[in-house]
Amino acid sequence: MTDQLRIALAQLNPKVGDLPGNLALARKALADAVSAKANILMLSELFLTGYFPDDLLFKPQFLADAKAAAEALIADTAGTDVTLILPTIWQENSALHNAVLVAENGAITAKRYKRELPNNDVFYEKRYFTAGPLPHPVTIKGVSVGIPICEDIWHPWACEHLVREGAEILLCPNGSPYWTNKQHVRKELVRKHAIEHDVPLIYLNQVGGQDELVFDGASFAIAPGDKLVLQAKSFETDFLVSDWHREGESWTSINGRLEELPSIDEAPWRAAVLGLRDYVHKNGFNHVVLGLSGGIDSAVVAAMAVDAFGPEKVHCIMLPYRYTSEESLRDAKDCATRLGVRYDVVAIGDPVDNALRELAPVFGDRPLDIAEENIQSRMRGTILMAVSNKLGSMLLTTGNKSEMGVGYATIYGDMNGGYNPLKDMFKMEVYALADWRNKHTPGDSLGPSGQVIPQSIIDKAPSAELRPDQTDQDSLPPYPVLDDILRSIVEEEMSLGEVVARGHEPALVKRIERLLNIAEYKRRQSAPGPKLTARAFGLGRKYPITNGYKDQTVG
Repeated sequence: MTDQLRIALAQLNPKVGDLPGNLALARKALADAVSAKANILMLSELFLTGYFPDDLLFKPQFLADAKAAAEALIADTAGTDVTLILPTIWQENSALHNAVLVAENGAITAKRYKRELPNNDVFYEKRYFTAGPLPHPVTIKGVSVGIPICEDIWHPWACEHLVREGAEILLCPNGSPYWTNKQHVRKELVRKHAIEHDVPLIYLNQVGGQDELVFDGASFAIAPGDKLVLQAKSFETDFLVSDWHREGESWTSINGRLEELPSIDEAPWRAAVLGLRDYVHKNGFNHVVLGLSGGIDSAVVAAMAVDAFGPEKVHCIMLPYRYTSEESLRDAKDCATRLGVRYDVVAIGDPVDNALRELAPVFGDRPLDIAEENIQSRMRGTILMAVSNKLGSMLLTTGNKSEMGVGYATIYGDMNGGYNPLKDMFKMEVYALADWRNKHTPGDSLGPSGQVIPQSIIDKAPSAELRPDQTDQDSLPPYPVLDDILRSIVEEEMSLGEVVARGHEPALVKRIERLLNIAEYKRRQSAPGPKLTARAFGLGRKYPITNGYKDQTVG
């Protein structure tokens, strides 16, 4: 039995399905642990496959390749003093498990299987995995160590059982995605376990973007006595080595590094930028293009792109028509200049007018309406996609959650694009983030500091500029009102009666719900974007397109 342990946590950024790349990251972490003279190295949940592999788990060759990668990494522990805690998939007979392999001296010494398989929101592990039994502790360097896996600690049984069976330290690998306030929720959960069971709990999370999910890292440890003894960086990779020693009957860390968590204002910006950067890079692109309209949404996306890739990798295009104001032309150019990006103007007047002329016999003498407006948007989308195809840039789309909620966007027009950083941000949140970014420069930013978004863009009334003197409020209620109604229905799942009780007009609430429901087909065809709230459009919200349900709580 030892009274000292040196534990290394590898807070890394794996890529789903990239077994050779993830194995290389793990090997580097093992070498770093050996150099640091660590006794234990822990990797994050399903590290070798990346979290979450989805239906790759139905592919027998993928399972075989993942097993081979795990065996190769385990073999690398031979001749070292490091005990490896390797979370990966593992097949036992015909059952596939979300597993942890414990390895020493080139061999597996223990296997533990995740008991609590989440099956809600963005998680559907029961589709793939068989739940394990209540886990027993593992003896490492003479110390009884419990290894609950992610969701296991969100229920009482695994930790209770491990401590009852003699676990002195709990090491928990996770693949826990970010959303608003999630870092504090996790910490309160771990604090409760540490206090209740009088053992330290070391929480390791991965970092990085994976399609619609963003993993924020922010690994930490809480020791008995409600002591935060370790706090890793947020939204960045990190490698933490901490020394633990026994004090009487319990363990504590004597030299853990404590990083500051980002503020509740900074975190969504950092999450959106990380999600954008990883989505673009992990899918083989290295530069982006977007339409810069002179409005708030495209300005914020341009600033995020510059923070993610640097100004030399961002291409902004203004696509004016006769309804584009001089103010918008001036604001778009000003924003591009402040950000230092390439800026081009491609007028859409001739192609739109030509299309209208060719359609005149089909449209006949019907009055002008949204059909003509959408031709402008679709022409812009076509031109931006042409630039994307020709120059090899990923096209970014810029619709916010308010607009996507009520379908205030043109499918095959301004919805064109490979990724949407604002997909889970309501309009007023976009304004707040613009103000925050003008006053702060994130630590990992590749963009300039200072007021990168002109104040004139923040101050002016939002408009699609598809007809003379148009504003968004011609069609929609004020955004603070719209955002509250949508947040109540979408994120809180309130009945219409409950939304009206918040002070909203019944007719308006019914109209917004109708717009929300009929726009589902658009959202199904929209670009992915980072999940930033507990209830986002996309992966975790599955509503039918053909939907006959009517909420009758408002007459």
